[in-house]
Amino acid sequence: MADTEHYVRDDVRGFLAMLEQLGGPQMDEIPVDQARAGYVAMKSLAEVDPRELPVKRDLSCPGPAGEIPLRLYDARDNREAGPVVMFFHGGGFVIGDLETHDAFCTELAIGLDLPVVAVDYRLAPEAPFPAAPEDCEAATRWVASNPAELGRQATGLITTGDSAGGNLAIVIAQALSDRPAEVPVILQAPIYPVASAVEETGSFKSFGEGFLLTARTMGFFSSSYAADPQDKRNYPILHDNHAASPPTVLITAGLDPLRDSGREYAAHLIQHGVDVIYLEAKGNVHGFITIRKAVPSAQGDVESFVAAVKLMLERHRG
Repeated sequence: MADTEHYVRDDVRGFLAMLEQLGGPQMDEIPVDQARAGYVAMKSLAEVDPRELPVKRDLSCPGPAGEIPLRLYDARDNREAGPVVMFFHGGGFVIGDLETHDAFCTELAIGLDLPVVAVDYRLAPEAPFPAAPEDCEAATRWVASNPAELGRQATGLITTGDSAGGNLAIVIAQALSDRPAEVPVILQAPIYPVASAVEETGSFKSFGEGFLLTARTMGFFSSSYAADPQDKRNYPILHDNHAASPPTVLITAGLDPLRDSGREYAAHLIQHGVDVIYLEAKGNVHGFITIRKAVPSAQGDVESFVAAVKLMLERHRG
């Protein structure tokens, strides 16, 4: 159960206690398709319903290994040219899809009043590193090229995502800085990302057991993804030109084994002169954007994140 030395919100404590009572096998003890189905099923237990939108449409774009499924969300039927949000889902590069993060994407589309394009990139272990960043980069470049199928004119891109998707949000922003697309990344907004090696951090040691995301699960994800530890697409903190990073909004969770990786990356950007808004959801756990029914206080964290993205966009408008 949760370590009482650390501040744990009451609703978080209740959710962790419920999960402990439910028990069940570890993720690495079941077939990967069952793990994926379990993540989707968790949605009905823990996540709020998606919000109604006038535009929610599945489409696809060309990728390095075939068509990449996408989903467009928009709070308006039609809109003028403007920024487009690219969303990359979490799940350790192994689980997660368009359905697991559907409700959050509706929240983002309404809260930011911008079109959101969610990317259903290939997953490990069937498609290990670098399949995920290759697909996400291809999808982002496709959106930047203003294809007729999208029906939206992008003047700039915002990359965002949670956990593994937070890693991808940074990696894609870096890729488009190194080799520009037809429109630039104007802001990156990673959510509890993995940006660097985490095993020796204090947060990994403090929260690797009993706080939803475990050290064992992270090890399973890591071995499945099979990334090159020296590749900046695995650990984006290795990138050689952080000063070229776009303005950044980064949120971590206080009880997350990945917390210190996010803190380190945010500090790194600040030291290189990048405009950064850093938020930390104190007393909350990894994964909070998709457990807002089970942990109602997480809605406030999501709203703070959306407000910070809007503030940063306003600061850099034009």
